[in-house]
Amino acid sequence: MGRAMKVGVILSSGGGRGVFAHTGFLLALEQLGIEIGAIAGCSAGALVGGIYASGTDLNQWADRLAHVKPRAYWTPDSWSRFIWQMVVRKGRGYTGISDNQAAIDFIRSNLAARTFGDCPIPFYSLATNLSQGGKTLFCSGDLAPRIMASAAMPVLYRPVVIDGQYYSDGATIELASTEAICCRHKLDALIVHHASVCREGPAGLEHALRQPWSLVEVLYLLLYRKRPWYLSDQALSVHRCRCGCQAPVVVVEPSLPELGWPLSEGGVEVQRSARRQAETLLAPALGKLFDQVDETGAVHG
Repeated sequence: MGRAMKVGVILSSGGGRGVFAHTGFLLALEQLGIEIGAIAGCSAGALVGGIYASGTDLNQWADRLAHVKPRAYWTPDSWSRFIWQMVVRKGRGYTGISDNQAAIDFIRSNLAARTFGDCPIPFYSLATNLSQGGKTLFCSGDLAPRIMASAAMPVLYRPVVIDGQYYSDGATIELASTEAICCRHKLDALIVHHASVCREGPAGLEHALRQPWSLVEVLYLLLYRKRPWYLSDQALSVHRCRCGCQAPVVVVEPSLPELGWPLSEGGVEVQRSARRQAETLLAPALGKLFDQVDETGAVHG
């Protein structure tokens, strides 16, 4: 008998829809009996990945998510404060419509561990360091603010300040960081769940302008304008790690229903759809990979 495969998971950005989609995806992995050796996430992926890596029961999280109210994570300024900031102060120092503390508290209330080091599964959170103009992969320290740092979408949320540095949504620099865990943890395979909106050109803009909260939809267009190297426009594709180890990279790109901001009705259906597609696509693909693990643990093919 060969040893068990060591599988890593990458969860992409994806806004509110991505939060539900990644939850459904992880439920599918549990159903398939896939043991996760490490997780890396960006934005929505950091939120869901961090909560799962901390040891939180996934069904408990899914139930909480299905009943969450926007005020638990979204506390926009009053109209009077917004107008005062923009008209009287001319926007000086105004960095976002909502404070991030409620969102940090919401994240913390759903974590089973306080720090990265306490997590049963190694976890990495990708954020954009505004102070230094580059990306940061958090892997130590207090979980909640570093998860929120990855998910603080520009304009909607104020940047998160950690150790004197300002951080915002990791999607502004990279939608998913595949090199975060693959070679570092000597994984046999990597599974990427890509839930970001992929719309480009005039058609994408027209769609954004027809939606409620068009500002958010336009932000999505800007954030997701760069296509990651692993995207193929297929529901499932297999690549090789580009970081040197040549481990298989299995990419799932589900076709999902729309979901507006803040998280609105329809999230549970997104979750179910993502779970259903992941189970259908991954069962045969991972079965082939498992068959390729020999007595020494090598993956062939």
